[in-house]
Amino acid sequence: MHELAVTKGLLKICLEEGEKHKIEKINKINIKVGELTDLVPDCISYYFNIVARGTIAENTEINVEKIPVEIECNECGYKGIMGKNDYKCPKCKGLQYEITKGREFYLDTMEVD
Repeated sequence: MHELAVTKGLLKICLEEGEKHKIEKINKINIKVGELTDLVPDCISYYFNIVARGTIAENTEINVEKIPVEIECNECGYKGIMGKNDYKCPKCKGLQYEITKGREFYLDTMEVD
């Protein structure tokens, strides 16, 4: 259910940018969602269509790009993508690493009139 609050924040950003740049219509937004956020893209799209009614963002197409989890291993120095549901370094199988990507959620671009 936290998708609703996140989606309202996303819409707020879109509308603020729309007002700032005197945009008449937002046609498409491209968002990035890290795999560790636990956000469900379909829920974001569903809620966005509801909360955007009557605004310049009504009927906006939403494109979601998933960001995979990337790590930097403290044991072997590996830098790269971690396998899904595999919480060990793919190179040395170590457990001492820093997560460098995969927690993001942001509006990347908007296509507008």
